[in-house]
Amino acid sequence: MPSPKGYKRDEALDRAIELFRRQGYSATSTAELVEELGMNRKSMYAEFGSKQELFEAALDRYSEINLSRVLAPIEEPDANAQTIRHAFVGYASASETKFRGLGCLMANTAVERAALDPGSARYVDAYLERLTKGFRNALENAHLDGEVGSDANLDDLAAHFVNSVVGISALLRAKATPEQMYAAGRGATSMLRET
Repeated sequence: MPSPKGYKRDEALDRAIELFRRQGYSATSTAELVEELGMNRKSMYAEFGSKQELFEAALDRYSEINLSRVLAPIEEPDANAQTIRHAFVGYASASETKFRGLGCLMANTAVERAALDPGSARYVDAYLERLTKGFRNALENAHLDGEVGSDANLDDLAAHFVNSVVGISALLRAKATPEQMYAAGRGATSMLRET
């Protein structure tokens, strides 16, 4: 009878997420992963395959848990302009937490890995598409509520918000001040009308 694992896969992935988020993919060594995950090298490779496969499993879990929580408001059927404003306040408020200097693992991956690695690019593409759909959803309701001009191109606005999120995430990674973060969020949403 095989002996039980001395670790839980999801807990190991959560620790990998934090290490990759802190250091990036390239700066994270296999030895650091083994130590952080609390398993030996053989067990790590048996469970996850390669470092790349572990990274992709971490991106998958990050998308499932972290992104689903952060993006849920703009994906709700009744999301609107106020939801978009609140989302940007939420992104900016991360600069007042332990996430300052860490950023978003997916946005970090977009900058570090997407152009170099098809596996990472697949996750980044899905992330950008999900952001776009979420903002497009909220913008459609904002348009109906009169909070977006009747001549506004909603696809262009959604792209603007996606670009702004990735930029604000880069600011968060760069340890921008809360004042800079909130100003960036206000600038990103300045074209939304108050009703």
